[in-house]
Amino acid sequence: MPHLTGEGRLSPEEHDDVPFESEETSKFIPNVATIAGAGVTAVMLYLAGLMAQTLWNWPGPVTMLFIAVLLKLGRTVSPQLEQGAFVVFQFFRVSVTYPLLFAIGVAMTPWEELTAALSPPNVVTIMATVITLMGTGFLVARFVKMYPIDVAIVNACHSGQGGTGDVAILTAANRMQLIPFAQIATRIGGAITVALALISLRHFL
Repeated sequence: MPHLTGEGRLSPEEHDDVPFESEETSKFIPNVATIAGAGVTAVMLYLAGLMAQTLWNWPGPVTMLFIAVLLKLGRTVSPQLEQGAFVVFQFFRVSVTYPLLFAIGVAMTPWEELTAALSPPNVVTIMATVITLMGTGFLVARFVKMYPIDVAIVNACHSGQGGTGDVAILTAANRMQLIPFAQIATRIGGAITVALALISLRHFL
């Protein structure tokens, strides 16, 4: 059923973000300076998030992502710099993703705690959570005229291990193009969900 998937796109109106195919963007082929500028911009966004976390205890990744979204919505980043950012993204997607997943799997995953937690009740709870998230995304996407499979995959990132889980899920699904949406869903969506849950608990308890 190919009509259910956008192969990395969320909606039919969305165009593939491939910057080197059209005549309009061919004149914006990034040089080394532009790619370096995009890398420096990414580092500056990270430092801004880190500073906000240090000064005001705001979550650094959420702050960094929120600033990036504002820059994109305000169209304050030049097309050349966006092209450079795309090249940086492609580099990390090809060269860093698999070593990162391997390193995290070997060095950072608490395997003893993980295997100890794999009791039947926990496994059932995990499966119910993932199925509910993906099923909800699939059904809602059909109402809002988006691609159900891609929306379900992004929704599944809510059940992953933060940004690392996003990379693992999207890599397994061959949908790394969806990483910006997964990060927004995981970081900003997760923060909103936790905040609403805490407000509700304080109100009712």
